[in-house]
Amino acid sequence: MSRIYFDNAATTSLAPEVLTAMMPFLTEKFGNPSSVYSYGRETKMAIENARKSVARILNANPGEIFFTSGGTESTNTALNAAIRDLGCKHIITSPLEHHATLHTVEYLAHSGQAKLSYVNILPNGHVDMAHLEELLTGSPHRTVVTLMHANNEIGNLLDIKAVGELCRKYDAIFHSDTVQTVGHYPFDLKDLYVHFLNGAGHKFHGPKGVGILYVNENIHIKPYLNGGSQERNMRAGTENLYGIIGFAKALEMATENYTTDSAHIQSLKSYMAAQLKANFPGVTFNGDAEGRSLYTVLNASFPKNEKSDMLLFSLDMAGICVSGGSACTSGATSLSHVIKAIHNGKSESMVPIRFSFSKHNTKEEVDAVVEKLKELV
Repeated sequence: MSRIYFDNAATTSLAPEVLTAMMPFLTEKFGNPSSVYSYGRETKMAIENARKSVARILNANPGEIFFTSGGTESTNTALNAAIRDLGCKHIITSPLEHHATLHTVEYLAHSGQAKLSYVNILPNGHVDMAHLEELLTGSPHRTVVTLMHANNEIGNLLDIKAVGELCRKYDAIFHSDTVQTVGHYPFDLKDLYVHFLNGAGHKFHGPKGVGILYVNENIHIKPYLNGGSQERNMRAGTENLYGIIGFAKALEMATENYTTDSAHIQSLKSYMAAQLKANFPGVTFNGDAEGRSLYTVLNASFPKNEKSDMLLFSLDMAGICVSGGSACTSGATSLSHVIKAIHNGKSESMVPIRFSFSKHNTKEEVDAVVEKLKELV
């Protein structure tokens, strides 16, 4: 049975060209980048070239790019630094953030290090900008705002430029979780007011276990991991050499092919939305699916009944990989915190399914999934 993989927001397949770029560093180029002899210098040079490539693509300075283990570490580093090193005593976030953010800010608030506020979410899943400004105006302390650029479950896109301008107006520190958008959209970091943002290689056909943290050159923070002097004294621990090479290669490929790939994936999302509407009278879409939204993600809710109750399980049995929400909580069968938040708790009568697409998916696969859903629902 051939599988249909519609869960690319959880992870993507590794591009063969990325594996090819990584292979020499898994075999003969095995030197520790901190070693001073030729084996080490060779790998150190490869890391610095990868850093320059990532910086060029994001229009940042190489000194602003730090390699990490992924989005979660980057978020933890940024938020802890904002409180510890940048004098922030107030955190503003949203109830729709990834757990890497939510659990970190809850910890910082519960341990008495900062006050925590949640910005209101509009019925379409977007951040209430008027309420965000209200929270910033009313804050007696320096604030860190942490809001994701694109929601990993419903796909809504934040107006990152507008939020940045609000943060500039109130001298707030701005962190954005850009894990779903780095490698999927062009970035010009010189044109954005943002202090921290993060990326993860496995979201755009790169390897797992490697990511970046962008730290704006105008701020100075201390390391989150202490030990060695790797990553210019910012992240102790031997570098994930082959991961870093793979991250840069995947980002280069994603950037080169952005126009073609994004148009293809957007057409699949639009086609699937149309097919679902035509074939399932009760289907609704979560978030701003046909508005300001990721071209890779479509989150649909099916009316709950005996047949649809086991929908995820039945699709899996049919070889179709989809999810009910974030991969980090995919073991859970209850509704995700994102779906609950945008529906104000009135979501028990629905079965949400997230379909997320990549350049490898086809219209034929969409048709096959719709046919299977007709049988199941």
